[in-house]
Amino acid sequence: MKPFFHALRLLVQPVQGWRTIADADHSLASVLLWQTIPMALIPAACWYYGVSQVGWQVAGETMRLTAASALPLCVLFFLAMISGVLFMGFMVRWMSTVYGKEGTFTTGVALISFTATPFFVFGLLGLYPLLWLDITLGVAVACYCIYLLYRGVSPMMKVPEDRGILYASALFAVA
Repeated sequence: MKPFFHALRLLVQPVQGWRTIADADHSLASVLLWQTIPMALIPAACWYYGVSQVGWQVAGETMRLTAASALPLCVLFFLAMISGVLFMGFMVRWMSTVYGKEGTFTTGVALISFTATPFFVFGLLGLYPLLWLDITLGVAVACYCIYLLYRGVSPMMKVPEDRGILYASALFAVA
């Protein structure tokens, strides 16, 4: 359960959080089971509730999806988040030799999963879908995730700061 607590620290103390995460010995199973999957469940479950029970306003009318139509969409949303973390983890691993280190797939998945933590937590807004609020906060959360990526590449991948900036820029371009 340590990855979950590392993620919370990362949100409030990013520099120290990345050092702690980089020093920890994570297995792929622990990152997926204690960080990625539980965090990805937050937006999927919240948006399921929000679009099927609360709905959103369109031209003064409340629009809702039926539970039967919302469920497969939210399951696919959940699977897409997990797949995205795994794909980007592969890209971190694939690019590692270019930036001076031989990284592992596990380190790549951990880097991306922890970087995406604000997006996962932001998914709580799905409980009450409000377009202008979701877009406004979504932009702020995206900026914070980019900041976390740039702060996290160097300690996680054990590369110098100057190489870390280039590495993070390449990852950002892929994302």
